[in-house]
Amino acid sequence: MPTSGIKIIATNKKANFNYFLSDFTECGIELKGTEIKSLRVNGATIGDSYIVFRNGNAEIINMYIKPYDHGNLFNHDPLRNRRLLLHKKEILWFEQKMKTGGFTVVPTKIYFSKGKAKVEIALAKGKKIYDKRETIKKRDLDRELSKGE
Repeated sequence: MPTSGIKIIATNKKANFNYFLSDFTECGIELKGTEIKSLRVNGATIGDSYIVFRNGNAEIINMYIKPYDHGNLFNHDPLRNRRLLLHKKEILWFEQKMKTGGFTVVPTKIYFSKGKAKVEIALAKGKKIYDKRETIKKRDLDRELSKGE
């Protein structure tokens, strides 16, 4: 993905540690007025977020967007469920993978692309404990190698 015109708001580091990620997809997100203003100023947190599929729609659960400072009574619930903008084919494909393959769908990052808020979602398969240990070992080895240079 080219990085021109992209401003990253939040990344989900927990997802990379807890899951094997594949099939990354960019999708839009349905936000209210004060939420988009707050995203531009304060950012968001997606560490514990996940995607569910209900009534033919994809929704992101547990995404925290801090209330906008100047929003007063127009502010929205910071943890409300937000609809993701995906094509029907993509929704059906993700739903089918979740039902048959034992996968889950998690957001990996939120960013602005050409002024519009986007969410990158990925198909995720849970890691076992020994896989997590391997990840930690690899990270420590990379850190040691970069320290030596």
